[in-house]
Amino acid sequence: MRVVLVVQLPPKQVVNSHIMDNKRLQTALEKWQMLQPLTERDRNRLSRRFTIDFNYNSNHIEGNTLTYGQTELLLLFGKVVGEAEVRDVQEMTASNVGLRMMTEEASLKDTPLTQNFIRTLHRTLLREDYTVYRTLPGGVQTSYVIHAGQYKTRPNSVITRYGDRFEYASPEETPASMTDLVDWYNQAEQEGKLSPVELATLFHYRYIRIHPFEDGNGRIARLLMNFILYRHNYPMIVVRSRKKQEYLEALHRTDMVVGDVPSVGAHATLKQIRVFNKYMTNLIATEIENDVLFITEHSENVWWYDGERIEFRTPTYGTILRELQMEPHATLASLQQVVGINRSALQKMLTTLKEKGFVDKNENGSWRVFITPSM
Repeated sequence: MRVVLVVQLPPKQVVNSHIMDNKRLQTALEKWQMLQPLTERDRNRLSRRFTIDFNYNSNHIEGNTLTYGQTELLLLFGKVVGEAEVRDVQEMTASNVGLRMMTEEASLKDTPLTQNFIRTLHRTLLREDYTVYRTLPGGVQTSYVIHAGQYKTRPNSVITRYGDRFEYASPEETPASMTDLVDWYNQAEQEGKLSPVELATLFHYRYIRIHPFEDGNGRIARLLMNFILYRHNYPMIVVRSRKKQEYLEALHRTDMVVGDVPSVGAHATLKQIRVFNKYMTNLIATEIENDVLFITEHSENVWWYDGERIEFRTPTYGTILRELQMEPHATLASLQQVVGINRSALQKMLTTLKEKGFVDKNENGSWRVFITPSM
């Protein structure tokens, strides 16, 4: 299997100067700016971390079953370990291709966003048309085709947590709604009245209210949100699957303010989506703060896993992890010599690391470490 390359961050990030109400975000951006230009090592570390985190989380939100460790091995080394659905593997690989495509397009600062690019991105993620089979109430079988790279040909909707059906733009409305969305974005970007965060957040919400495709809309929305941030030299961010409910709740609460008319949602104002905008602003601030910590904090006890800062209470865990990184074929006996604890305690610590997903043992007996040191 061909190895899929990681996304390369630009050699220098320069934050646009916009007046922001959110002091936390402004402070995070200032700290980020102070680190520029990043060293090649830091750029590569951030690129590798973001590549795994983004692809894993964006697909996991939508039901992909690959673990974080499987995702890392697949995207960085082209290897599939353990049990995995073929479709999930293909989906994750295509997701990374889409991520690279997005960053390459975003680098063309003078090129406007187009519907053709959005449809091409969708075709890249879905790869090909496929048929979905459903069993209706009463046992009646039905099916329909999901079209890769084409706007929807049948209505789509979502059932809210209250049991109500929430309709998106109709197939007939979709082409015009997408034209309005893309035209608005290009004009708003040129005018420069909205900050990149406001642009990204408002675009995300309007896009979701259109839901132009029959599948893959959430993944496209998160890619295009990062397209806008990257285009304006902001660090790209990850919506974490472990916080999926917070993300969906922010969208739901915003929907309640905007109302259920699709055309209104597709033209929502920044004031109307203030709940979602506040949520995304805080999320972006958190992601940038963690990027800064990831680069600047150097401690033997601090490690990172899927965007979380892990600080071990005992340095023994760090010693074990570093030894497994250097000696993948380490045995219990060799680890005991290095760590200096009894066999039973060592086995318990290894079990804890495995249960957390920080490490795993391959069929050939070698260890793989999925948690990243801060040093």
